[in-house]
Amino acid sequence: MSDKFCVMLTCAKNDTDKSTVAFVIANAALGSEKDTTVFLSTEGVQLSQKGYSDDIHEEGFLPLKELMDNFAEAGGSILVCAPCFRKRGLDEDNLVDGARIVGGAVLVELLSDGTPCVSY
Repeated sequence: MSDKFCVMLTCAKNDTDKSTVAFVIANAALGSEKDTTVFLSTEGVQLSQKGYSDDIHEEGFLPLKELMDNFAEAGGSILVCAPCFRKRGLDEDNLVDGARIVGGAVLVELLSDGTPCVSY
């Protein structure tokens, strides 16, 4: 069984329910002692920016900012799709804690060893 886990997130404010649940699952994976990565692509890259998630709070869940902060503080990794990031003209100097911009080859390498991945 793999000691890694990946959550692919393609949503942000366009689907706050999926954005929130993705980080709930990512935190649960960390709590299960999995080396956990969230890969942000397409619209999900918006979440890489400080302040963007501050007003997202789905009923029944912790606020998304708190979920993201908890994830980073617990050692989770947030990978941000470079082409998606550039397409949206986002600020590299405004990344949330734990985030880094990467190319698709990093995701391929991560998943090529059989690491399980769920998508939201």
